[in-house]
Amino acid sequence: MADIPNGGQVEVKGSGAKPYILKNTGGVYSCSCPAWRNQSEPIERRTCKHLRKIRGDEAEDARIGAAASRAAANAPNRATNRAATSKRASTAASDGKAPPVLLAHSWENDTDLTGWWMSEKLDGVRAYWDGTRFLSRQGNPFYAPDWFTEKLPDHPLDGELFGGRKKFQRTVSIVRRQDMSDDWKELAFVIFDAPALDAPFEERIAHVQQYVDDVAPPYAEWLPHETCQGVDHLRSELARVEGLGGEGLMLRQPGSRYEVGRSHTLLKVKSFKDDEARVIGHQPGAGRHKGRLGALEVELRNGTRFSVGTGLSDAERGNPPALGSIITFRYQELSNDGVPRFPSYVGVRIDAEPWESQGKRKRT
Repeated sequence: MADIPNGGQVEVKGSGAKPYILKNTGGVYSCSCPAWRNQSEPIERRTCKHLRKIRGDEAEDARIGAAASRAAANAPNRATNRAATSKRASTAASDGKAPPVLLAHSWENDTDLTGWWMSEKLDGVRAYWDGTRFLSRQGNPFYAPDWFTEKLPDHPLDGELFGGRKKFQRTVSIVRRQDMSDDWKELAFVIFDAPALDAPFEERIAHVQQYVDDVAPPYAEWLPHETCQGVDHLRSELARVEGLGGEGLMLRQPGSRYEVGRSHTLLKVKSFKDDEARVIGHQPGAGRHKGRLGALEVELRNGTRFSVGTGLSDAERGNPPALGSIITFRYQELSNDGVPRFPSYVGVRIDAEPWESQGKRKRT
């Protein structure tokens, strides 16, 4: 059977006058037909009759089933050699359940952060190492090659799959693939916590540092932290990081324990706000963007709809996120009607749960 080359697309005649567009983006296949868009499965696990017509049933069954089968087959063998994996990690890894991760609140200028532990907020993909494999925040596995995970411990680690500043979308395109490609060599697993260690943060990060320094996993490193000296120091460091293309800062309360869910012991500090939205339409471009995407029509979880037309590269305008995709965008503030002002596209989220349309329409 034929296939769609990476970065390519084909048209298939549908029931209406307009053909359906089938794409292959980094090994993730999509179709513009309603049957593909309306599935509740993660984007990389969806299929439809049009994809099966082009690629064949065998190829599609292997694509959406082989990864899960491979993970299920490998996990017991690795778990045998890693019997010390914590109970929390084992529970998180089973049945696709979300791992027990600590999540941050935003800093609202009402907390004195003097003495807190400060680090760069990495613009990558959050990854929870459960002792045998990487999981997303939603419990979906990331299929890293064995050479990438070599020497990682048999206990949980919390961190970020990171490809560098201003490389979020490239990082996403690598980790969402299921073929364990050599592209993973562009990434590092940057570790910032040891969830199973029941100890203050200082001891947990010291444990991480000691492990990385002693064992030297080939693609893992620990995230440096420094003590915040006050609001002037905070704002100076924020300006430095953002000037280098970084996303912002993370602040941890001294002596804090690892908690599950959002906690005020972990705060994120950024100049811009961010949020997630679902792609519901593609607006055609004009001028130099004629013939390709002009803006994404998107919807917030509360049903508010608006357009995102900045932040997209020429390549993304030529091959835009599929309808139904969840994107991350940045903005300055909300209008009186709750519409994000000056939204700018960041990238496609691969660990966000889809939601149903609320049918609510608001525009700037």
